[in-house]
Amino acid sequence: MTNSGMTVIVKTVTRITVWMILLYGFYIILHGHLTPGGGFGGGVIIALAFLNVLLAYGRQRTQEWLNIHLLEHIESLSALLFVLVGILGMVIGGAFLANFLSQGELFHIISAGTIPILNIIIGFKVAMSLFLVVWMLAGAKMSKGDTV
Repeated sequence: MTNSGMTVIVKTVTRITVWMILLYGFYIILHGHLTPGGGFGGGVIIALAFLNVLLAYGRQRTQEWLNIHLLEHIESLSALLFVLVGILGMVIGGAFLANFLSQGELFHIISAGTIPILNIIIGFKVAMSLFLVVWMLAGAKMSKGDTV
């Protein structure tokens, strides 16, 4: 096995910080209805954590660490879940994506009905989509005569 990726220092820092970056991404997603952020911003942060691993360790080691097929399934499932929540809003609330859950108390974590659920779904969709695009581009090989 070849020693792909970056230096030992970069790999060590990545091994330590990737978990903090993932935690911060989930925090942004879960608190998006209370603070700036939400599904898109948190999803981008999570994708960047995966990208950090890809850059530090290389494609082969990242493929061993991440189950790429599982990420593809999560990406597809998140689109389906978004549509299902929208249809539930139509059935229960009368309009696509209508809020059909109790809104709870103002400024509490459970205070926005379906918005936190949609933030979570969008967060997974964005994270998986962005990382998988970079993953596919990282694996693409260009011939000598190809132009960009």
